[in-house]
Amino acid sequence: MEKKTEEHVKELLEALRINLQNDGGDMELVKIEGNTVYLKLVGACGSCPHAQMTLKNGIERILKEQVDPNIVVERA
Repeated sequence: MEKKTEEHVKELLEALRINLQNDGGDMELVKIEGNTVYLKLVGACGSCPHAQMTLKNGIERILKEQVDPNIVVERA
């Protein structure tokens, strides 16, 4: 992933954190490898049964729409 694209991903993730924090959780960017973004969900989000849905239908969807349709988000 290009440096400019990687920075855009980081900015969007930072903006999305507030939504998780409002529910008692948070996320940490572990690494970006190629087009795959690895995130660690912590707090309430770490044990939430909807965590995978949050990653795929929330975070991944937004990154695909706003950065690159080839981005994949995986749980670290």
